[in-house]
Amino acid sequence: MAKKKKSTTEEFEEAIKKGDHHSKFVLRLFVTGITPRSLEAIDQVRKLCEEHLHGRYELEIIDLYKQPNAARSDQVFAAPMLIKKLPLPVRKIVGDMTKEEKLLAGLDIEIVE
Repeated sequence: MAKKKKSTTEEFEEAIKKGDHHSKFVLRLFVTGITPRSLEAIDQVRKLCEEHLHGRYELEIIDLYKQPNAARSDQVFAAPMLIKKLPLPVRKIVGDMTKEEKLLAGLDIEIVE
């Protein structure tokens, strides 16, 4: 009998029960075109993810000029906007993506030294 594939939600709920603090982060970064601000946001978020979430994140970059309907489904009201879909709770960070402390706090990432 084939084993049923678990949904992302089921995997997340199991990780919580196990106390797994190394859950996969599912992130969406919304930008508007190839502007200096958009490129800076993309670079900063990628850098932060590689530094603090290496191997345990999925980052989707969405250009609102190319995919305007994506704004509606995620209730995007400004750009750049970073949305943390998982782990819960969902969080939205708007504006300047260069402040690492703001991003870490918004994503609930604790730095373990």
